[in-house]
Amino acid sequence: MAKAPVLTPQADDFPRWYQDLINKAELADNGPVRGTMVIRPYGYGLWERMQQDMDARIKAAGVQNAYFPLFIPQSYLTREAEHVEGFAPELAVVTHAGGKDLDEPIVVRPTSETIINEYFSKWVQSYRDLPLLINQWANVVRWELRPRLFLRTTEFLWQEGHTAHATQADAHEFASRIQRDVYADFMENVLAMDVVLGRKTVKERFAGAINTLTLEGMMGDGKALQLGTSHELGQNFAKAFQTQYLSKDGNQELVWQTSWGSTTRMIGALVMMHGDDNGLRVPPRLAHVQVVVLAIKDDEAVVAKVREIGAKLGAAGLRVVVDDRTDTPFGRRAVDWELKGVPLRVEVGPRDLEAGTAMLARRIPGGKEPVALDSLDTLLPKVLEEDQARLLQESRERRIARTVDVATIDEAAEAAATGWARIPWADLGPEGEAKLAEQGVSVRCLVAADGSVPTADDEPGTVAIVARAY
Repeated sequence: MAKAPVLTPQADDFPRWYQDLINKAELADNGPVRGTMVIRPYGYGLWERMQQDMDARIKAAGVQNAYFPLFIPQSYLTREAEHVEGFAPELAVVTHAGGKDLDEPIVVRPTSETIINEYFSKWVQSYRDLPLLINQWANVVRWELRPRLFLRTTEFLWQEGHTAHATQADAHEFASRIQRDVYADFMENVLAMDVVLGRKTVKERFAGAINTLTLEGMMGDGKALQLGTSHELGQNFAKAFQTQYLSKDGNQELVWQTSWGSTTRMIGALVMMHGDDNGLRVPPRLAHVQVVVLAIKDDEAVVAKVREIGAKLGAAGLRVVVDDRTDTPFGRRAVDWELKGVPLRVEVGPRDLEAGTAMLARRIPGGKEPVALDSLDTLLPKVLEEDQARLLQESRERRIARTVDVATIDEAAEAAATGWARIPWADLGPEGEAKLAEQGVSVRCLVAADGSVPTADDEPGTVAIVARAY
C-alpha cells in the first residue's frame, strides 16, 4: 500500500496545504479564543530571528525602541475622525474591569498612533527635539472576522515605528527609507522574498494617512500578500493632538509624521512563498537551525561523531542541532526536519564513518550527495549561501512569469485568477478599482513605469498592480 502524503498537495488544495504545514511543522496552533494563535517554539524561533535582523536595521536608521500601553482611552481614537472610522469594525473595547463599569471605555491597542501622539505632544517642544524616531515591539488586537493563522489573526505580534519631523520632505524621505532600506532589504536579503515596492491607492491607504507605501509579495498560488507598510501621516494626528514645536524662526509649527509596521504575517508569507509539498523551506540567513546533524543508527562511534561534527560546525559559526535520538526511527526524524524546512541535513551512519563521508541533504534544491567529513566546516557555509540566492531567484522568477500586462478591466480580473496583472492606472482609475473589488480583486499598489515608487497618485505613466490577495 502506498504511503499517504504527509501534506495535502499544493495543486489539490493550497489553503489546506497551508494549514497542514503550519500544524505538522509545529509552527502554531489555534488559540482558545477565535482568531488567536499559540506560536510554538519552532515558529517563535523564526520570529525571534526576524526580530533580531529587523531590529538591527531599524536602529541603524537612528530609531530607538520604547513601549506604550496596551490599553488606550477610547477618546484618543475619536480625535482623528478618519482613523477611528477606519478601525471601528476591528476594535476590542473594555467596558468593565475591577468589578465595575468603567467611566470611559478602553480600547485594546489596534495600533498606537493616538497614544504615541499623546506623548509626542509632551516630548516635542523645539526644533531641537526633531526628528523624534521611536519604535516598539508589541502585540495588537484587531477583531478578525475570517481568521487564518499568521495571515489574519485577532491578536498578532509586530513592530510599529512612529516618527515626527520638522518638514513634509523629511517625513516623506524617512517613510521611503523605511520601505526601501529596512523592509525591502530585510525581505530580499534575509527572507529571500522578491517584493514589489509601490504606493497604495487612496482607497487602500491606512486610515488617517496621506500616503501609504507598501511591499507586496506573490505567494506560491499566485495571490498577493502585503508584507509591510510605511505611512506618511502628514499633520493629521499632529493637529488632533497639538503635536507642535517652536521653529528656528520662533514660530509654533505642527510636526509631520510617519508610522510603519511589519508583523508575524511574514511567517505566513515564508510558508506560502517558499514551501513545497514536502514542507517548509527556510532561507539559510533566517533559519535558527541551519544544519541538523543526524545519527542514523544507535552506534557509539556514530553518535560520538555527530556530536563532534555539531561542535565543529557550531565553532564555524553555523546554527546547528545534533539529532542523536536513535530511539526514534531515522526516517521519521528526517521527514520531521524536512517538514520544518531546515536548509541542510548531515546524515551519518556506520558505513559513512568507514568511508570518511556523510550524506548531505539539501532542503531547498532537494537531493542528496556524499561529502567528505573533513570538508563540512568549509563547504556548508558556501552551500547555504547558494541556497539563499536560489530561493530569492525562484520567488522572483515566479512573480515575473505569472505577471501579465493587460489593457482592460476584464483582462485584469481574468489574469488575477492565476497571478498578477499590470494595467495603466490612467486606464483603470478609482472607478475601475471599484469594479475589480466587486470581483474580489484589488489594486495592490501603484508603481512608476520604470518600476520605482510614484511620488503622486497621478504621476504620468503610473501602473497598477492588480491581484487577488490574502
